[in-house]
Amino acid sequence: MCNLYSMTKSQKAILELTRAMEDSAGNLPVMDEIFPDFLAPVVVEGVAGRELTRMRWGLPGPETAGGRPVTNVRNTASSYWRRWLGVEHRCLVMADAFCEWADTKPRKTPVWFGLDETRPLFALAGIWVSWTGVRGTKAEPVAGAHRLFGILTTEANAEVAAVHPKAMPVVLESVEEMEVWLRAGWEEAARLQRGFRDGGLRVLERRLAESGVQGSLGF
Repeated sequence: MCNLYSMTKSQKAILELTRAMEDSAGNLPVMDEIFPDFLAPVVVEGVAGRELTRMRWGLPGPETAGGRPVTNVRNTASSYWRRWLGVEHRCLVMADAFCEWADTKPRKTPVWFGLDETRPLFALAGIWVSWTGVRGTKAEPVAGAHRLFGILTTEANAEVAAVHPKAMPVVLESVEEMEVWLRAGWEEAARLQRGFRDGGLRVLERRLAESGVQGSLGF
């Protein structure tokens, strides 16, 4: 599952692609590596219109699974997730590449995927919620109100399956798909939770991440 991605494009590029009119994200840094619990750029339909903002990666997990943060959501038929599938809880998670980990020995190898070698901007289908509690690390806990997001996953296409056959994030490549995800009823939006077209992704590189991946749970 996807527990690492990147967003290196400008705020202007995000605003132009998504047609967002509001920008509350502050000064976005170049983010070569976005891990679980990082604050990352997402686009939502806000009260004042479509908005670029930042949220923390990792949805509140069910108590039956220990309450651990959930970075990836696959089972949208689950009653736990159904309450957050309406348009008011959907978001676009902005990215220009995502990573899956090849099961190599002695260490897993990170393999980065994008639309092509120029790393065009795209969105991952996400859901978000407001939540109050403690996030961050034991050394640097962050208590209070948070806006949290997770990424929808689906079956892997040919390129990703060669590395990680179980799943891949739901990639929204076109403006039309982004509009459907943000505005359509669930019956229509749910059709986007399908494998990306075979041949539509490129392996950009295989490199070690600069920092360790934080543990997370997705289901």
